[in-house]
Amino acid sequence: MTVYDTAAKLPPIDVVRDRSRALALLDSIIDGVYYDYSRRRGECEAASVRNGSGEEYDIVFTADGAFIRGVYHDSPMHNYTGGQLWPGLLEGLPPQFAPLVHEPTFCHEDGTLDATFVLWRCSGDDRWHAGEGIDLSPADDEETDPDGAWLLDILCDGGTEEYLEYASSVYDTELDKTVVEQILTLQPLTDEVIQALNPQKRLADLRERAAELDYPIAA
Repeated sequence: MTVYDTAAKLPPIDVVRDRSRALALLDSIIDGVYYDYSRRRGECEAASVRNGSGEEYDIVFTADGAFIRGVYHDSPMHNYTGGQLWPGLLEGLPPQFAPLVHEPTFCHEDGTLDATFVLWRCSGDDRWHAGEGIDLSPADDEETDPDGAWLLDILCDGGTEEYLEYASSVYDTELDKTVVEQILTLQPLTDEVIQALNPQKRLADLRERAAELDYPIAA
């Protein structure tokens, strides 16, 4: 599986945004630290993942569309190039996303984008795009999922099973599948929903965070 497979199955921008907001809220409820979402990035919004083991991604939502860059530090693509950008990842990138390639928080100290996969989608597009004609064959020799685009799988099919597995493996927490689905489908937040996931939290504790994420709260 590569960035091309992910581009084919990643849902539209608004769905990716909604799922990203919901994942950030879920992490706020269970005191997780992987998933975040910010509405304060200038005129943009941004979703991010940092798993603490060198895997990460950022999704920047702008008026022009969305830009994604991700890093899989164990990727042979990262190792072959000494951490520098693999050839072709940005081929065909629309000029409106070019400033994000130089965003300091996404780059090495020398200003080179730190990424093993990149995707983008303009507002009027009917699909996601990746660099044209990326030669992954040297990396494929060592790993069947060489670029780390699988990190976005949780955004592709609803995310419930992936989040349950994450909570179990990282926090040793078994969550109620139905309640997780409620959050991921943006059902209004209630005390009952929150306490089903974390008995130590109440709606009053999450009201401000929900407002930051523009997540609906029950009347």
